[in-house]
Amino acid sequence: MGKQQLTLEQKIGQMVMCGFHGPVVNDNIRTLIEKHHVGGIIYFRRNVQSKEQVCGLSRELQLISRKHTDIPLFICLDQEGGMVARIDWDDITLIPGNMALGAARSAEDAYEAARICGEELLHMGINMNFAPSVDVNNNALNPVIGVRSYGERPDLVAELGAAQIRGLQEANVAATAKHFPGHGDTAVDSHHGLAAVNHDEERLLAIELAPFIRAIREGVDLIMTAHVMFPAFEPNPIPATLSRSVLTNLLRKRLNYNGVIVTDCLEMHAISKEFGIPEGAVRSVEAGADLVLVSHTYEEQVAAIEALVEAVRSGRIPESQIDESVDRLLALKAKRSMDVLPEVTPQFAALFGSDASKAVVDRICENSITLVKNDGGAIPLRKEEPTLVIWPEVRQRTEVDEPIEQSYTVATALSPYVDHVEEWRIGTYPEAEEVEATLAKAASFKQIVALTYNAVSTLHPGQVEIVQGLIGLQDAQVIVASTRNPYDLNQFPDAPVYLCCYENRPATMKALGAVLAGKQEARGKLPVTISPEYPFGHQA
Repeated sequence: MGKQQLTLEQKIGQMVMCGFHGPVVNDNIRTLIEKHHVGGIIYFRRNVQSKEQVCGLSRELQLISRKHTDIPLFICLDQEGGMVARIDWDDITLIPGNMALGAARSAEDAYEAARICGEELLHMGINMNFAPSVDVNNNALNPVIGVRSYGERPDLVAELGAAQIRGLQEANVAATAKHFPGHGDTAVDSHHGLAAVNHDEERLLAIELAPFIRAIREGVDLIMTAHVMFPAFEPNPIPATLSRSVLTNLLRKRLNYNGVIVTDCLEMHAISKEFGIPEGAVRSVEAGADLVLVSHTYEEQVAAIEALVEAVRSGRIPESQIDESVDRLLALKAKRSMDVLPEVTPQFAALFGSDASKAVVDRICENSITLVKNDGGAIPLRKEEPTLVIWPEVRQRTEVDEPIEQSYTVATALSPYVDHVEEWRIGTYPEAEEVEATLAKAASFKQIVALTYNAVSTLHPGQVEIVQGLIGLQDAQVIVASTRNPYDLNQFPDAPVYLCCYENRPATMKALGAVLAGKQEARGKLPVTISPEYPFGHQA
């Protein structure tokens, strides 16, 4: 169906991407497709249970759409890798996250990982990935990007981002460079508030925008907007998502980007609390967005669609602009052959998690473990010495994290190498009672491996108290390893041994275990500066 045959409502529907609740088609998403003509679906963890189920769900959604149009659906999710992955089952290939790739320093491996990820997503009917994040993380207090960035240097971010875009798109999955013009140097999470990046234009072009310029050169299919203010480009106090100066004047005209511009979710508070979702949808399209994302709430999704239709009917948005956006969307769907239906064949299971794919992941993880300091000879661990592993597990859901109850931890990884390993699990937000119990447990051990997870004092002060207490124990050798935020060391700089892992997934914990046991060198290089003593590129 060509654009000229579409009604206004059908054209607006193509410009909206929606999520829904549950692992099966429900009345809300069915109505959004059948009545409101939405052209895109986003999955979250609430939608995915197994690879066969996801494939079946994708197929059913496409078939529902086919009854009304020959335009296929975008089916999308955020599968960045590492700690930000909607799908992390053991029987698929979970690729490492960006900062692990930044520490491993291999563009070839970054490409391979993205290609593997893309191929497996496509088998499940997922034809678009909201990845990679090409934000340059040069703010240690950034609460939302952190390890989702390859690092603090624009050249490293640009190189690895371009490699992953190439890998995804060679697998015929549309890649998305995000969050334009750059969310790396913020200290506010746009899920909860409105942040600003106050640098001048020269600095923004040299740092924040450099990876996007490279992504455009690489032919990236989509660029996602940031709900962040950039006074250098937009003098009014509005985020980039709603700024014509940013989306049209800067991205379209100045940087010559011809692909699809997609908004970050309009239900994030930086938009929903400040402007309202229907008005946010209209303003983002006025600014130059082609695809509007409303991820969660059915009533808000319908309101956004209706507001866009009314904005065109009233003359607020010219229909010619809508036509240009629809042209881009239809061209992308054709380019990536999104009309091909996924299918669970007898060979389906063999398409995922192959030995060759997992070998790529193992190699990256082995090359990412970064030894920052090693005072006192605690590595390698003594085989015969009873060892306590303190493991922080993610129990609370945040906008970036899902609760993860992980059976394979560094304690599992150490068991072949150390005679007696005991694991002590804590939450990532330990209260005083849990801190006290942990230190009491540790008092009888001489060899302790303490893992931390975002132990920045403002976020997880209980973890900091535990590490500081461990360092104070007499005659104990204490090894601290961060399993997400590399900046944790700044909260306990007296830790005698410190390693960065950037994520706590099994393949990384396996690599950490081998390093702690002295079976493998720590080959990673810091992708960020922790402090003047431990700068970008450092390895002990």
